[in-house]
Amino acid sequence: MDDEKISKCLLEDQCDWINAKMNVPQATHMVGVWERQIRTVRSALSALLHHHGAQLDDELLQTLVVEAEAILNCRPLTTDNDFSLEPLTPNHLLTSKTNVVLPPPGVFQRADLYSRKRWRRIQHLANEFWDRWRKEFLQSLQTREKWLRPQKNLKVGDIVIVKNDELPRNRWQLACVREVYSDEDGLVRKVKIEVGDRSRDNNGKRVHAVTVLERPVHQLVLLVAQDEDRGFPNEEP
Repeated sequence: MDDEKISKCLLEDQCDWINAKMNVPQATHMVGVWERQIRTVRSALSALLHHHGAQLDDELLQTLVVEAEAILNCRPLTTDNDFSLEPLTPNHLLTSKTNVVLPPPGVFQRADLYSRKRWRRIQHLANEFWDRWRKEFLQSLQTREKWLRPQKNLKVGDIVIVKNDELPRNRWQLACVREVYSDEDGLVRKVKIEVGDRSRDNNGKRVHAVTVLERPVHQLVLLVAQDEDRGFPNEEP
């Protein structure tokens, strides 16, 4: 996008344009914790709406989303809280109150989905969302070994294999690293690659233009390092 052109257009309507830093394609996890929370909420809500979405109108759907928002913002952030016996939650920061969400007003069962009292439907679905979301949230708190140890950085000139689930079988997409982007800690997490293309004319020239993409490093597999492109890694000179 042309940020300068968009900014001038919005200034005519007295609107400010903030240059947003876009995510690398296929790397939504780089945004941080909030993107992981969006995924847990989305998966739980999608399962509920797939089975019970036909029973909800706009008002009931909005109420269910608000209930899901309250559940998400009640998750504990830390136990280091000297002023209260309860752990600190996002709701404390958003509302500056200690008791924000009241307990469910009663016991709700599956039969409430067919009740004429619409609020009972929402309360049952909120309980179902809580059960599904809690399981995913607790799993996300477990320490995982992946990406905890620094790996060798990709360099310009490295030949890599691109992970592409859309390719047919027995096809491997190769690419060459043309530019690397280092973070503040000196680690390379995204690169710009030039995708290889076998299409050639009778004179050996490219038929299509060179495809240049940005990809996260976890979607690439190092095949030949830049300092090894003249021989095998363990080959004696």
